[in-house]
Amino acid sequence: MFETERHVMVARQIEGRGVKTPRVLEAMRRVPRHEFVEKSSWDDVYEDHPMGIGLGQTISQPYIVALMTEALDPQPGQRVLEIGTGSGYQTAVLAELYDEVYSIERHGALSEQAGLILKRLGYDQVHLRVGDGTKGWPEAAPFDAIIVTAGGPKMPAPLMNQLNVDHGRLLAPIGMVHPDSSAKKDEDVGQELVLMHRTPEGIKRHSYGDVRFVPLIGEHAW
Repeated sequence: MFETERHVMVARQIEGRGVKTPRVLEAMRRVPRHEFVEKSSWDDVYEDHPMGIGLGQTISQPYIVALMTEALDPQPGQRVLEIGTGSGYQTAVLAELYDEVYSIERHGALSEQAGLILKRLGYDQVHLRVGDGTKGWPEAAPFDAIIVTAGGPKMPAPLMNQLNVDHGRLLAPIGMVHPDSSAKKDEDVGQELVLMHRTPEGIKRHSYGDVRFVPLIGEHAW
């Protein structure tokens, strides 16, 4: 079901906009996005836009999911930490590419629902937790990659500390103004998608441009 729609989505919205990694493209073709939203939203579930999932949270547009996944440069045998499980869609894409996926969500209801869907789809290597994602998952660290799917004012220090020192990659939307602020105009609340990459020469920073995510809430964020 929806297999044709997924292939069209990848060709037009993702590969057509510059995402080229074959393993990432195949993961986007395989994961059934419609399973992570209500049936009432299925008519346009494979269009390139975010969708509400309740509790003020969203499922990101497919292009952004693919872009962020490619930026992590996933390799066989690696482990990844996701901050913000949400619907579980990005989690499933990661599970197509990583041996182990750890994911933290602050809303228990979303985590429970995502867990049921992921289990039904056979993603047994996914570990879920409810809590403050800005603190990371220290007992499972270090991680080869960490992805943050909500926007905060800076990179949470605990996440940097839980990153593998050998080419670990941390990706997060960063913005100095709270995205829900009513005191600022839209142009003032943009976020920048930033990758911090550990290398033998030190930490390298790369920007993937402007984005807009829901707020990252926690001790080391808003």
